[in-house]
Amino acid sequence: MPTQVKIDSVRSLKERLGAAKTAVLTEYRGLTVRQLSDLRKQLKTTAAEYKVVKNRLARLAVKDSSLQPLAPHLAGPTGMVLTEQDPVGVARTLQAFVRANPALTIKVGLVEGKLLGPQDLRALAELPSKETLRAQLVGAVQGPLSQLVTLLTAPHRELARVLEARSQGGPE
Repeated sequence: MPTQVKIDSVRSLKERLGAAKTAVLTEYRGLTVRQLSDLRKQLKTTAAEYKVVKNRLARLAVKDSSLQPLAPHLAGPTGMVLTEQDPVGVARTLQAFVRANPALTIKVGLVEGKLLGPQDLRALAELPSKETLRAQLVGAVQGPLSQLVTLLTAPHRELARVLEARSQGGPE
């Protein structure tokens, strides 16, 4: 029979999961409390939260939600990263932490409804930021347009040079 504490815990986790666009499951076996605290601080800078979850309660919380595909992966010591923001920043932070602390294992992630394995999350972390992509897009559009403007104004410039040379007494 479920206790009130467990019911409240599932309800609280369900509320957190409901707003999350991205959830990543990790195995934290072998990490110290200080390392987990560092991970939480680093994730906080990307507007993400790291929570150690009880698998049975987490399975109840994800049941009948958009995070249902995570249920089979809830085994062993599980930590869950949740964010409502950009998943690329979270993936980058996790990959950087894993490089420094190989004891942390990334199991699986759910990004906007798509289940991603550890390799896919690593590829996501290597994507350029939104600002970089926007700058590249603007550059790609602006380059040909500036060439077109130069091409279209070339005859006018040449005509202006000829008229200026003629007005200064150049060869007729």
